[in-house]
Amino acid sequence: MTQPTTSQPILVTGATGNTGRHVVAGLLAEGVPVRALTRDPERARFPEGVEVVAGDVTVPADVTRAARGAGAAYLVWPGTDAAAKRAAEVVEALGAEVGRVVYLSAAGAEETGGVWGGVERAVRRSARAWTFLRVTGLATNALAWSDKVHRGVVRAPFGAASRSLVHERDVAAMAVRALVDDGHAGRAYLVTGPEVVSQTDQVRVLGEEVGIPARWEEQPLDEALVELSLEVGVEFAHQIIEHWTVNVDIPEEVSEDVARVLGRPALSFREWARDHVADFTPDRAEP
Repeated sequence: MTQPTTSQPILVTGATGNTGRHVVAGLLAEGVPVRALTRDPERARFPEGVEVVAGDVTVPADVTRAARGAGAAYLVWPGTDAAAKRAAEVVEALGAEVGRVVYLSAAGAEETGGVWGGVERAVRRSARAWTFLRVTGLATNALAWSDKVHRGVVRAPFGAASRSLVHERDVAAMAVRALVDDGHAGRAYLVTGPEVVSQTDQVRVLGEEVGIPARWEEQPLDEALVELSLEVGVEFAHQIIEHWTVNVDIPEEVSEDVARVLGRPALSFREWARDHVADFTPDRAEP
C-alpha cells in the first residue's frame, strides 16, 4: 500500500486545466491535502477541502507565495506564452520551497529543446527531486474539431498523420503517483496512449461514439497554415505543421510507461471519445 510522502499540501498549478483538475481529484482521493494556484479564484470551482491561492504561474513572487509550506508541486507551464522567458526564475522560486517537482513536459523535449526543454533544464538545476511527464499529445486536442464533427466533416491537413494521443486522466494519474509515491525521482516518463491513430481514424471514431457519421476532408496546406497562424500564432503554427508532416511517415512512439506505473493499460482514444461525447453534441459544439 502506498502512502503520501508528506503531510504537507501539494501545490497544483494549472489546476483548472485539462490535467490539473484530475490531479487535484486524484490527490484528494489519496487523502493528500491540495493547494491550487489559479489566476481567478472567484470563477474556479474546486472540490471541498482544496486550498485556493490566487496567482499566476509565470510570476515568481506568486509562485513563491503559493509554494511556501508545500511539500511538492505539479508544474504546468504555458508552453507558447511569451512569459516563458521567465521560466528559469519561476522554477528557481518553486524549487526553493518544495522538495519535489513533477513537470508536465513534451515528448522530444530533451532532443528538440524549445520551451519544454528549457523548463526541464531549469527544473533539473533548481529542484531537489524531479519527475518529467513527457506527453506525445493530449487527446483533448481533438476538441478543436467539436464544431465540425457534428456537421459530419473535419477539413484539415495531414489526415494520415498518426499520433499516440493520451487521455488526460492517464497524465493526471501518472502525476499523482509521481507526487505521492517513492521511486519516481529523476525519471522522465514518455506518456502516450496505447496505440497510434491517424487523424482520419480519430474523426471516424469520434463520429461513431457521438452517433454522427463523420469523415476527414484533406485541406490544402497553405490554407491550413493561414488558419492555424490566426489561432495559435505563426511560429507555433509552423511547429504543428512540421510535427504533422513527420507523423505521416513516422508515427509517434507508443510507450509502456503508463502501464508500468499505473499497473493497467493506458486508456485508448476511443475511451477518451466516449468520455467526451457531451463535448461533441451540437448544443456544446456550436461556436
